[in-house]
Amino acid sequence: MASAFRTGAMERVCFLLKVKKDKLEEYREAHKSVWPEMLEALREAGWKNYSLFVRDDGLLVGYLETPDFERALEAMAEKDVNRKWQESMAPYFENVGGAHADRAMMRLEEVFHLD
Repeated sequence: MASAFRTGAMERVCFLLKVKKDKLEEYREAHKSVWPEMLEALREAGWKNYSLFVRDDGLLVGYLETPDFERALEAMAEKDVNRKWQESMAPYFENVGGAHADRAMMRLEEVFHLD
């Protein structure tokens, strides 16, 4: 779903996932030291201004900007470090139906942007 609202040539993306409540602290800890090669892969794939926010009940909200979200997802899917990261993160998520979290994200439609 492409957004009608863009920052220059950047597509703004917001998505939801659900972290298991009993794994929330571990999930937070894991993100204090994201692997440097994973950070580099995200940047190379065009993920900019990427942030994750989590509520105490496990609701996770992600935000990023990229020229083309589908292309950015595809670029990450090709990287071995992403596969390893997704496998390490898999135990933390609810309701992903066996998929890696990066393929189970529920994307939200942008309806307003103040620029």
